[in-house]
Amino acid sequence: MPRLRQVSRKDTDSEVIHRTYDLLFGDRDPVAEPGTATGTSGDWWTVFALVPDCLDHCNRGFAFYRSPKRKLDPVLRELAQTRAGWAKASQFVFSQHCKSLRGLKVSEEKIAAIPHWQTAACFDEKERAVLAYADCLVLQAGRTPDGVFGALKGFLSDEEILELTYITCLYDMHAVMTKALRLEFDDRDDPIVEVAAPEDFSARDFLDTGRR
Repeated sequence: MPRLRQVSRKDTDSEVIHRTYDLLFGDRDPVAEPGTATGTSGDWWTVFALVPDCLDHCNRGFAFYRSPKRKLDPVLRELAQTRAGWAKASQFVFSQHCKSLRGLKVSEEKIAAIPHWQTAACFDEKERAVLAYADCLVLQAGRTPDGVFGALKGFLSDEEILELTYITCLYDMHAVMTKALRLEFDDRDDPIVEVAAPEDFSARDFLDTGRR
């Protein structure tokens, strides 16, 4: 379950919430009857609805990156978004944007190779530059070597690079938030836990280098 309360349709008169729910869930109450067309529970939307202005801001972000005004190739955009989901260990962002890549007719080989793009031969030079830049944004907090940026400048205009930067960072934020709030496919326990030692283990054994 999400860590924050969800907003039922009956509990709000917000126009933006009702409009969003109508678009995604039809006439259902998504709290009482969860589920979206992509197989998620839909609680990303019902939690963000706690602050209607926040939900509206996010909706405008989705409209921004899908606008026909964008100069950036949508395949390059989705490669970066999907890599951001993988790099931040957000199963939700990664899964959703794998679906988006498939919708853009990107090959299964490329989708499967996103986690190990550095050693995959299926990406062209432009795609590799975009994936490298996505790693700089998401894994290195924006620290980008001149070599990576120079490779981007060889393929993309300044406008395209700004769009790529903004959209990738937006989805870095989404990945972080869904994990923190345990939304959608990121509602799962942290896999890094202590593995119990054998019953006869004592901490002293760690220092006993002569023991065989």
